[in-house]
Amino acid sequence: MNLRKTGNSWQFATEADLEDFVWANLKELFGLIPLKRQYYVKGQICDILALRENKQLVVLELKNGEDRYIVQQLTRYYDALQEVKPLQDEIDYQQPISLIAIKPNFHRDNFTDKKYHNLSIDFFELAVLADEFNYYLQIKNLDVDNEKVSKIEIPYRDGERNEDIPPPSRGLMNRLAKCSSEQQEGILKIRQKVLSFDKRMEEISSAVSFRYGNGNSKTSKFCAEFYFDSKGIPIIFLWLGLKNNSSDRISRARIWTDWQGNALLEGYVPSGIGAKMNSSKKTLLNRVKIMNELAENENSKYRREYKYIFQHFKDRNRIARKLNNSEPLTYEERKLLKIDVNKFCVDYGGGRLNTYKFDHYDSLNGLVEVALEKWRKRL
Repeated sequence: MNLRKTGNSWQFATEADLEDFVWANLKELFGLIPLKRQYYVKGQICDILALRENKQLVVLELKNGEDRYIVQQLTRYYDALQEVKPLQDEIDYQQPISLIAIKPNFHRDNFTDKKYHNLSIDFFELAVLADEFNYYLQIKNLDVDNEKVSKIEIPYRDGERNEDIPPPSRGLMNRLAKCSSEQQEGILKIRQKVLSFDKRMEEISSAVSFRYGNGNSKTSKFCAEFYFDSKGIPIIFLWLGLKNNSSDRISRARIWTDWQGNALLEGYVPSGIGAKMNSSKKTLLNRVKIMNELAENENSKYRREYKYIFQHFKDRNRIARKLNNSEPLTYEERKLLKIDVNKFCVDYGGGRLNTYKFDHYDSLNGLVEVALEKWRKRL
């Protein structure tokens, strides 16, 4: 995570760095479930939307410095969300929308605005603390008598070490030349982050992959890998906990990303890229296309092909079992669960079925940080 020193204190290098860290640690800091970030609604862009366990919507606005108009900004978000009421499958709008402002310090005008405001807005003051070895984000609730404090360690990389990081090898640059600009930027950003994390971190290259760890012996520990398949498509692997990253046992996890910061842990692959996973994803994507056409087009050529309906029910049951066992889902499995089967299942005497929707994606940056921390603990 990027930090910078200002006088005798520390702060996040950019507001984006602060948002990345808070998004990745919403549960630990606030007990919240991530929902959306940089969410656009009626001309407004909300930093973070999150949920409490009871589906109450929480809007968080973050500032990396002083801002005299944060109360007005949160008011505009509140008005837009109340009028449009987006994401109604996830949010219970019968409950009041909770508003949270997070800043290093609050201007006296902020307190005046809040004092005479009809909406309830909580002020949280943040500070980056440092001791001899580590850095921490401390968040203090200014709206309770005991000033409740949350504190979490920041995986900091020393910016002064950036010049020591070797430039990408010719092999990696040749691979990146076949990637999109978003993929190139994403890979180089992760590479910079990983190699900056610890002086023991090394880049180990082969014909099709680039691994990052403390050497390449049998006892070496790895934390990340870029693997390029036969078509030159990059796949990210991170060494994360089993049971959908809830276990202390570590394995090589395949990561899906849209290269816009969103990510999913899709499964564990000890070596290679997971041929079985690739085949399953391709098959499931085809079924998703068919079922979407069935749901949206009453005259679809598949309308009386019962085998597709039966297969869809089997797929949903299989995915539901994975959910119950806290197993990771692939991107295609999540897309399949989003299909509104109630649009066609009644035609076949199946009644109404549960429609699952999953819009909660992990932060790619957050997953990388988790992998780095787990790597350091294993050394």
